[in-house]
Amino acid sequence: MKRLLVRLAAGSVALCAAMTFAQEGGAMPNDPVIVGEVVFRTDFSTAESRAGWSALPCATWVEVPGRGMCLKVEVPEKVAGEGTMITLPIDVKRFANCQLFFRCQAKAENVSKPERNYLGVKYMFHAVSPTTGPIWVNESDVHGTFDWKALSFTATVPGDVERAVLQLGLQDCTGTVYFDDLEITVLRRLPVRPAPDPNAPPAFRGHSLPRLRGCMSPNTFRDEDLRVLGQDWNANLIRWQMTTRWGADYKHDQDYNIDKYNEWLDGKLDELEQALEACRRYGIMLVIDLHSPPGGRMPNRDLVLIHEKKYLDAFVACWEKIARRFKGHPNVWGYDLVNEPVQNLPPGEGGTDYWQAQVLAARAIRAIDPDTPIIFEVDHWDSADGFKYVEPVDIPRVVYQVHMYWPGQFTHQGVHGSPVGIEYPGTIGGAQTDKEALRRHLAPVREFQLAYNVHIYVGEFSAIRWAPGDSALHYLRDCIEIFEEYGWDWSYHAYREWDGWSLEHDGTDPKDRSRSETPGKRLQYMLEWFRKNEKP
Repeated sequence: MKRLLVRLAAGSVALCAAMTFAQEGGAMPNDPVIVGEVVFRTDFSTAESRAGWSALPCATWVEVPGRGMCLKVEVPEKVAGEGTMITLPIDVKRFANCQLFFRCQAKAENVSKPERNYLGVKYMFHAVSPTTGPIWVNESDVHGTFDWKALSFTATVPGDVERAVLQLGLQDCTGTVYFDDLEITVLRRLPVRPAPDPNAPPAFRGHSLPRLRGCMSPNTFRDEDLRVLGQDWNANLIRWQMTTRWGADYKHDQDYNIDKYNEWLDGKLDELEQALEACRRYGIMLVIDLHSPPGGRMPNRDLVLIHEKKYLDAFVACWEKIARRFKGHPNVWGYDLVNEPVQNLPPGEGGTDYWQAQVLAARAIRAIDPDTPIIFEVDHWDSADGFKYVEPVDIPRVVYQVHMYWPGQFTHQGVHGSPVGIEYPGTIGGAQTDKEALRRHLAPVREFQLAYNVHIYVGEFSAIRWAPGDSALHYLRDCIEIFEEYGWDWSYHAYREWDGWSLEHDGTDPKDRSRSETPGKRLQYMLEWFRKNEKP
């Protein structure tokens, strides 16, 4: 049966619908937010449900056999900008700092592939806040011809959101798309934090050095690389990434070969043995980073192991194997369970989310190795925002990791064809971005640290080397000064992995792949910090 449920006030018509629903027992603006609550649902069956949307010549309401009234967007010629999407204003202030899960049904006919993967078929959430600027979130890589299927994504509502809209249509492409059955559900809300304890003992760090400062590793082992890092640079930490593109073709290989993955992992663990021996010689502590977990990632970037138990079981078994092999090694600082988890889809019935998956692996490790620190990462690429929604795990000797690439328009400019010429500090994404803005962005991590008396490790941070002028240097300086003020260990991304992040490449031309003959400003600055290091 077709129905309309609206609790997000949107314009005069939608607001009336929201008020009507509230009178029938629905949520009011000041009611507590409930995880799992469906806060918006429409299938366009009534005139009221369609009236709040904007109008465009390319968008029409049509009867579809078997579905009823749907939105049809037909674009025969490519139109720049957002001129082929209709919008519905929605009031999401009740859900400030909540993560919402968006889902709809869509059908496409001959939708051309756009130049960028985030364009194409669009069921999109757009919001604006004074601190974060504008955000746009939608499922990427949606084009071609397909029958009715779900499109979905997760978006975080900014804490000071000013306005927001839903958008439906096509962007930077041609073809025809139909939409039906829009729904928004509360996925996560903020937990209540305890007040910091001024008399708390020092947090567990898993080492006795004043600070661990170093880099992300190359993709393969070379003794000379670790000699330079440990002896010449005096770094005392390396995050050793075991990475491969294995699993990147998940959508083409639904029966992911776990045996082949284990064969690959065994080879990487043999290489890790060599790296640890070099770390022993050159005074470097090492984080074991399972950068490519079994199952890989789904097309929406979700970890497959969240949704399919056979890969979750393989993930736990991998860590049991690693713990048995490296338990007690004096140069292993920690077990980094999974790199940059992403969860856009809720787990299925009886499923395990990204946080619980790490808990399962950690408990399996603790049954084998009670001492080596275990390092947890948070959702959405281990972002600072992900810390808003987590609470400490009930497992001993744990460290929590964050990655820092905010704002991405600056740190990743020129990567995958993104715009260049963005300066730091400056106005980025419509908002003034400087050291205090970085501090505000990292506030959820700092609040988590102080509320629960835990240790924070910045596993990755960087700025692309061809950022204008000394922008990359200014960004790194501001980041590191904040990390040091807060007592966080850190590893720069990356060392002898790709020249775009390299401290040894100082040219601002992306095509210049040669190392600089003399240390540039970024490397000189990093070496000043490494000289402060004490060795294990």
